[in-house]
Amino acid sequence: MRVLLAGASGAVGTPLTRQLVAAGHEVVGITRSAATAGRLREGGTEAVVADVMDRDGLLAAVRGVRADAVVHQLTALGTTKMRQAMRDTNALRTTGTAHLLAAAHAVGARRFLTQSIVFGYGYRDHGSHVITEDDPFGEPTTGLVGPAVAAIRSTEEQVFAADGIEGVALRYGLFYGRDSFVRMIVDLVRKRRLPVPSSGGGFAAFVHLEDAAAATVAALEKGRPGQAYNIVDDEPVRWADFLDTLAAELGVRRPRRVPTWTLRAIPYVHTLMTTSMRVSNARAGRELGWTPTVPTYREGIPLVVSG
Repeated sequence: MRVLLAGASGAVGTPLTRQLVAAGHEVVGITRSAATAGRLREGGTEAVVADVMDRDGLLAAVRGVRADAVVHQLTALGTTKMRQAMRDTNALRTTGTAHLLAAAHAVGARRFLTQSIVFGYGYRDHGSHVITEDDPFGEPTTGLVGPAVAAIRSTEEQVFAADGIEGVALRYGLFYGRDSFVRMIVDLVRKRRLPVPSSGGGFAAFVHLEDAAAATVAALEKGRPGQAYNIVDDEPVRWADFLDTLAAELGVRRPRRVPTWTLRAIPYVHTLMTTSMRVSNARAGRELGWTPTVPTYREGIPLVVSG
């Protein structure tokens, strides 16, 4: 297929571009930076320069481009302070999705894949329940994460409801790999500045960036229209175990244990570490033929640290 990829130079987009080309697809990357567009072209990938948040500018940039599919992999995470990054990412998932759907119609695309995330199941303790795609998703919530959950739901609903579009959503776990969530916390763990609840915290779902990209290629080729897929590794992990393993790989002392309530002073960390979810990737295995090559955090953490 010929794929219009928003976020071609991002954390998922970089390995995804490489894997799409290796699978025989053509990629046209969307980037705001002329310099990045130049690097994409040097690597043999077509590119257009556009800001997805500027609808008219985006449509002008893709005039004359033809594509079979559009893939939305844009976030603002890691580009600025957390609160602003979350607001900007929410905008990319709401307004940005609408603009990319307009671009999809303009380029003649029939298929649209969007980046979602397992936290749409709710930032809370889900107990021992194993979460599948049949569980409620994007239910309204309040507080710090309310707008984020609403934005996650919005990108999925827009894509599933779009006329003439085969919409697929990829509900990724937290990423580890180069330029990933785990890379962001390595320095905090080195300096023992990321404490862990004395309870051990909740269970989290991770996925390596290369595996996330492979699942996206599989979903492009085989995903059912109107379907969401959980893209996570094989084993949920408690935060204490994950961060202790990371500390051991770094050769530093394990994170400090603190009463859970003390983390309320760091609202997002408190929310993240008290959320607990065991997420199943079985549907992606059955329908996409995808299995993670990095099956658990035990294999993934050394790859992050060595990379």
